[in-house]
Amino acid sequence: MSKTAFVFPGQGAQAVGMGKDAYDSAESARVIFEQADEALGLAISDIIFNGPDELLKQTANTQPALLTVSVALLKALEGRGLTPDYVAGHSLGEYSALVAAGVLSFADAVRTVRARGEFMEQAVPSGQGAMAAVLGAERDALAALCAKVTEEGAAVELANVNCPGQIVVSGTAAGVQAVVERGKEEAGAKRVIPLEVSGPFHSSLMKPAADKLDGVLNGVSMGDAAVPVVANVTASEVTEASAIRSLLVEQVYSPVLWEDSVRYLIDQGVDHFVEIGSGTVLAGLIKKIDKNVRVTSINSAAAIEALG
Repeated sequence: MSKTAFVFPGQGAQAVGMGKDAYDSAESARVIFEQADEALGLAISDIIFNGPDELLKQTANTQPALLTVSVALLKALEGRGLTPDYVAGHSLGEYSALVAAGVLSFADAVRTVRARGEFMEQAVPSGQGAMAAVLGAERDALAALCAKVTEEGAAVELANVNCPGQIVVSGTAAGVQAVVERGKEEAGAKRVIPLEVSGPFHSSLMKPAADKLDGVLNGVSMGDAAVPVVANVTASEVTEASAIRSLLVEQVYSPVLWEDSVRYLIDQGVDHFVEIGSGTVLAGLIKKIDKNVRVTSINSAAAIEALG
C-alpha cells in the first residue's frame, strides 16, 4: 500500500523572497506570517521577503524564517487531498514536522526555534568551531578519521549524514581543518568543502545550547503526535510527547541521520515524499538515496496550484 511522508527542510534552504507568493495568494498562509511576527515581536516576515540576505542568514533569523515558510505552505496545501502517513524534518525542519503532526502549536514552535538559533550562535565563540561537507567518503572510514583526529586533541564528529557520498562534519576549527587536509588520503573523500556557518552545529560543542534549549522546552506545551515523526537522532518513529522533547534536546549536539531516516521511511512503505518549504534540497538528497521513490517539492503557491 502506497504511503506518503511530509518532509521539511532545514538551515541552508533559505532564500530572500521565499513564501511571498503563498502570502499573496492564500489567506491561510498569510495568517501564519502574521502569527510569526506577533509571536516573536519582530517583523520576521519583512526579513523573509526583503532581506537583506546577510540578515536572513543569521541563525537566529534563519530558523524561525524557514519554519514560518514551511508551515505557511503546509497550511496552503491543506484541502488538496495530500495527507501524511509520516512526517520528518532535517535538523530545524523537525520543528515544522512537529507542527504538522500536532505536537507543537506554530506560535510555540516559532518562539522555540528563535531561541534555539540564539543559543546555537552563543554556544561557541566565533572562529573556534567549523563545519565541512565531505563528498565521496564512506561513512565508517570518515567516522574513524574523526575519532582519530579527536583522540589527537582536536574534536570533530559526523554532523549530517545526508545521503550516500555526502556527509557533513562539525567540531573545533582545528579538527575540521584536519579532516579537510586528511579526508582524501585517510577516508577516501573526493572533496572536502569548508562551510560558511556560524558554529559547529550538531557536535558535542553544542551541549551548552542544548542545556538552554532544555529549559525552554520544559515550558512549552507538547502533545503526542497525530502521525509518527521520524526523529533525526534515532532515524526511527516517535509519537510520545515526552520522548520527542528529549530527542529535541539531543538533536542539537547529535548527528542528523537523514539518510537513515529516509531509508526507514521507505522500509515502512513510503513511496511518495512531499517536501514542504523553501528550495528543493531534500528532494535532491532523497533521490540520491533511492531514485525510485516519487518526490514532490511544495516550495511555492504555484507548486500547490500545479497539483490541480
